[in-house]
Amino acid sequence: MVFSRTRQERLHGPRGGLLSQIKSLGGKWIDQYPMSAHDPPFADRAEAGRWLAEKLSARALRDVVVYALPRGGTPVAFEIARALNAPLDLVLVRKIGAPGQPELALAAVVDGAAPHTVINQDVQRLTGASPEYLAQARTRELAEIERRRRLYFADRQRPDPKGKTAIVVDDGLATGATARAAIEGLRAQGVAKVILAVPVAPPETATAFRAEVDDVVCLAEPADFRGVGRFYADFHQLADEEVLELLDAAAAFGTPRSAVA
Repeated sequence: MVFSRTRQERLHGPRGGLLSQIKSLGGKWIDQYPMSAHDPPFADRAEAGRWLAEKLSARALRDVVVYALPRGGTPVAFEIARALNAPLDLVLVRKIGAPGQPELALAAVVDGAAPHTVINQDVQRLTGASPEYLAQARTRELAEIERRRRLYFADRQRPDPKGKTAIVVDDGLATGATARAAIEGLRAQGVAKVILAVPVAPPETATAFRAEVDDVVCLAEPADFRGVGRFYADFHQLADEEVLELLDAAAAFGTPRSAVA
């Protein structure tokens, strides 16, 4: 993607460039910089992942596995896993949209020996979603999870999460239902520590997670949130093929660097 000179200067300018100011402002920098539809702060998911990776690389982390929420979280997580030389894996979790409002997260279901469902009680109350609706939607999403499991993990060796530090990554949060289900699923598998890493989230969602996990790394917590996609110049819907390519490229992550040099 080609950016205007104005965007390049704003990001990388020697005096007051956005990248340098992000570091000094911490996690709420977007409120300091008005956006337009033509000039969102992230070029794409990979760029957001590199910024998150820089913050995570400053932490003394050990025994890390990076977990992406597919599909959109995969390019973000790939950059983090590459920077940390940590294994990359996926948490197969699916959002359940509210009746007539599929983008509004009513619940989420995560893969596992006993699939776990997290319900947003406020959304259920406001939309009047019935138990029957939830059960039917859960069955449908579990079928999609199974399809993805067969496709993504066919002959792949997956890291053991037990006792590890799990970095859970998505391309952004709204209500956080899918991330919450993913985290609960990983805890059921015995992870020792959970870090949530996302480029953007509403302040109230980020605050809620800080009380639920060991650490939250969030680049932006804008008060005027209005959806994840507006923070990206390129927010295309990823295809399965893109996820598979990233998993293939990450196959050596976690191997001592001298062994792959």
